Amino acid sequence: MNIIKKILIVLVFISISVALTQCLNKAEENSVESLLLKDYRPRSIYKIPITVVDKAAYPVIDIHSHPYANGKVEIEQWVKNMDAANIEKTVILTMAIGAEFDSIYQLYAKYPDRFELWCGFDYSGYDKPGFGPAAVAELERCVRMGAKGVGELGDKGEGMCYCKTKAWGMHLDDPRMDPLLEKCAELNLPISIHVADPKWMYEPMDKHNDGLMNAYEWRLDNKPNIIKHDGMINILENAIKRHPNTTFIACHFANCSYDLSKLGRLLDTYPNLYADISARYAETATIPRFTASFYEKYQDRLLYGTDMGYDLEMYRITFRILESSDEHFYEIDQFGYHWPLNGFGLSKNILMKVYRSNALSILK
Repeated sequence: MNIIKKILIVLVFISISVALTQCLNKAEENSVESLLLKDYRPRSIYKIPITVVDKAAYPVIDIHSHPYANGKVEIEQWVKNMDAANIEKTVILTMAIGAEFDSIYQLYAKYPDRFELWCGFDYSGYDKPGFGPAAVAELERCVRMGAKGVGELGDKGEGMCYCKTKAWGMHLDDPRMDPLLEKCAELNLPISIHVADPKWMYEPMDKHNDGLMNAYEWRLDNKPNIIKHDGMINILENAIKRHPNTTFIACHFANCSYDLSKLGRLLDTYPNLYADISARYAETATIPRFTASFYEKYQDRLLYGTDMGYDLEMYRITFRILESSDEHFYEIDQFGYHWPLNGFGLSKNILMKVYRSNALSILK
């Protein structure tokens, strides 16, 4: 009996010890001293108006998306979400060539009025003599298949890399790119180009980087011999200047959210340049008055885009930022930044242009 009592006493002590450990761990988890920045989820305490924008005020053309849906069922759900959000058409930037482009095209072909497919460039043999004719031939083949534009091309400072075939060290203004860019002008194919990345990604990852939580994930400061932000904007300008008959769409405000005047200068200078606003809502919604004035000035050159999947709530947060005048709200999980956002309160005229009419002016 004594042995049984001793065993019971030991079990009780173990149970108490486990319970205390769990309590201490929970207290530690909730302790501000142990809170990690990645887990920080502030909630606004301000009692101010909250605007719910279930669907866009006007029909929308999403100029920047990707083949996120896999299979018939997911595409059908995407179309349902587009209907609910008032998205008239979505441009799918496949970045693909060859059989890959063909298979993606066939997947979305059931909805020709709802999806438009753009292809990539074939950089095979870019570092060997004779590069050009085969790449142009593949572009023409993709157009015959159904491609209506080219993109998303991408270069964050190391070379053209947003395609299955990479072209490290070759940038948009490289003479080897000229035949492809000229062929796009001839075929009336707009080019969607991602140049650089937000400035925070090139800055030191330290206590002074106010986009640190997002920047650290996409950091470029540790890449050796990379062309930094200003250099990439110069490369973009060189290409636009040399190909005045080619229509370029600089994705994500040309990643000039930190200094929109850089993009403004390009838009003032080159009528063949547009910019999409995709995936840079958080970067601009933190400076709403300045950004709203930028939309006012360049309302004929900005294009709605998402680049964030096809979830219905994703569309709605973009509409809230563009249409409402709401202040100090958060959307950390969607955008990755921990700063509060604000609405731009854009006018009806600006919204109609950004949502749809500007895109119609350049789509085939």
